Amino acid sequence: MSIRNLDDLLAEGVSGRRVLVRADLNVPLDKGDGHITDDGRIRAVLPTLTALRDAGAQLVVCSHLGRPKGEPDPKYSLAPVAERLGELLGSPVAFAADTVGDAARQAVDGLADGQVVLLENLRFNKGETSKDEAERGAFADQLAGFAQAYVDDAFGAVHRKHASVYDVPARLPHYAGRLVLREVEVLSGLTGDPERPYVVVLGGSKVSDKLAVIEALLPTVDRLLIGGGMCFTFLKAQGHPIGTSLLEEDMIDTCRSLLERAAGKIVLPVDVVAAAAFAPDAEHETVHAHSIPRDRVGLDVGPRTVAEFAAEIGTARTIFWNGPMGVFEMPAFAHGTRGVAEAIAEVKGFTVVGGGDSAAAVRALGLDENAFDHISTGGGASLEYLEGKTLPGIAALEQ
Repeated sequence: MSIRNLDDLLAEGVSGRRVLVRADLNVPLDKGDGHITDDGRIRAVLPTLTALRDAGAQLVVCSHLGRPKGEPDPKYSLAPVAERLGELLGSPVAFAADTVGDAARQAVDGLADGQVVLLENLRFNKGETSKDEAERGAFADQLAGFAQAYVDDAFGAVHRKHASVYDVPARLPHYAGRLVLREVEVLSGLTGDPERPYVVVLGGSKVSDKLAVIEALLPTVDRLLIGGGMCFTFLKAQGHPIGTSLLEEDMIDTCRSLLERAAGKIVLPVDVVAAAAFAPDAEHETVHAHSIPRDRVGLDVGPRTVAEFAAEIGTARTIFWNGPMGVFEMPAFAHGTRGVAEAIAEVKGFTVVGGGDSAAAVRALGLDENAFDHISTGGGASLEYLEGKTLPGIAALEQ
């Protein structure tokens, strides 16, 4: 892969130059008071921002947050992110109340060397996500007009063909930030020749969300451990009752085919925590995975499954984990995710957490992030990379 990176830009010199940095600051906000509940993505971009700031660049940072409909929506404002970013950088971050309007131009024009401005949510402008190339290009022209160089450090967005990710690099000298470079380095290792045994742990709710990556990984992995809501469609495909657990009817035949083709590689839960309702205080019990009562819903894998998964994980030299084992947001159903995560953390080999809910679970459960070799910031992007898809943001950097 031939991509110019941040070190190349720093070697050219950035003092007095404006640099547009596409970051992924799409952090979760509390629905009540709007405070940031997990600042992991903000912290992930700090090495790139700090290096540029300390070298005297004038930094224009941009990002999306949530899914606004192409117009301003106060609940998706990046204002609280600007405040937190300033705290983490140890210096004030100016906030522009629009993306490319008067407020943004004034804030950018006022930058001195080593100062930072964060533009308002890119998705407040419909040009960011437009499928119309002219509309997207017009927005990209305005963004590119703010700077003399572009750095993409938003790995969580590189699978999107959006103006700030795909079109801006065509208009400016472009470079990969430290985070993007590390993500690609790690994931390319998983698709190349990983040290064996290579064990993949997949969870989450839907088989359909993970089907492409399962298909891509099956020829490569030594074991594929499946938990979370998606395991119930596999159990149903084996002919077992699953009660009222999550089921994708149209995926049953696909799961049956995968199990037949997998030659023993796929490992499913042997017990589950079955509850009377999908609620944090619901009555629940651990039952055999092949005999879930008809009026119960599976919300977590059970202790025997954790032990069996941990035994498989313990043999691994390479681990990739994407997706929780249960509804970890509810303490009663977080034990499976915690147990599997702790087993992965103890592995002496190379361990990768594939972003999304898995990364959120590591932090929500208070686990030591340093116990894992790499925690991706992009769940969807990491899966698409492993599927072998061309990621628009990476392709744009290679040009």
